Amino acid sequence: MPPSTAPLYNHPLPDIETWLTTQGCHRDSDNISQWRFSSTGWTAELLLDLDSIVVYYATSDGKTVQRSFKYSLSRSDLEKVIFSGP
Repeated sequence: MPPSTAPLYNHPLPDIETWLTTQGCHRDSDNISQWRFSSTGWTAELLLDLDSIVVYYATSDGKTVQRSFKYSLSRSDLEKVIFSGP
């Protein structure tokens, strides 16, 4: 796997899938570009789009937030912003 400081667009798709799995994400069985993640107080759906990862957050109190993160960000930066929650 490329270093965590490398932009995500430098990672082969299998490495991105491995990274998401090690973060605790689960691939959607009907849409292979969609992943799900759960944490205390919130959940996230991640969509691997053409030029970014689109994240749909839902909190336990019903609030929803959508964020988009470009693949030009490093894997370590994406890990911090996506998995820190809404």
